[in-house]
Amino acid sequence: ALVIGVSEGVSYEVSDSQIAARFEPIAEVLSKALKQPVTVKVLNSYNSAREALKQQQVDLAFVHPSHVALEAIKGGHYQAFAWTTGYTDYKVSFLCKESQPISNWKTVAGKQLVMPDADSITSVITRAMLREQGLQGTAVKVTNTRFQEAVPFYVQNGFAAYGATAAAGVIKTWKDGGGKVCAESRGVPIKQWLASRKLDAATVSAAREALLGRRLLFGEDDPR
Repeated sequence: ALVIGVSEGVSYEVSDSQIAARFEPIAEVLSKALKQPVTVKVLNSYNSAREALKQQQVDLAFVHPSHVALEAIKGGHYQAFAWTTGYTDYKVSFLCKESQPISNWKTVAGKQLVMPDADSITSVITRAMLREQGLQGTAVKVTNTRFQEAVPFYVQNGFAAYGATAAAGVIKTWKDGGGKVCAESRGVPIKQWLASRKLDAATVSAAREALLGRRLLFGEDDPR
């Protein structure tokens, strides 16, 4: 059987069984297209995803964080062959209580910033934002929290001046409650499909066509 490795990120509170259940229908679609069994293997941490990709333990991989996917591509073991619709313009927002956007990033220096797991794509993008503004190293006091949903709590209760999150639901709830967004990153694509370079071109092409056609089965707005 071919194995799909699934890395859905580390900053949302979702169980392995929930993730596997979401991808079983896709495994069925791929199984029919490739005419062989396809199973799902949940990679529930970035390090486990890195190790599985490094050792080529999975044939296909759905990788949520761009930086982990690009590491596997750069290592020469995998190639990207599809992107997930709706996740090609992923942006980080800075939650705050200030009424105006950040106009002078020097004023951010020395302040407290909370963001999700340090190895999450949200935190990777946030650190890139800070570097672009000349804020590196310990210029900003950073606190990491396990889940994106916890970010607003820190800002609301004064434990941080800014909260970095890319979760649309978290941002909407914050705005609906009167909270402000004072900065936003540039958009980047995430949620890539990778194929092992051990697979022949015909198999990769068939898998790609099956994934592109799956919208007829699941609908345009389906998160898969």
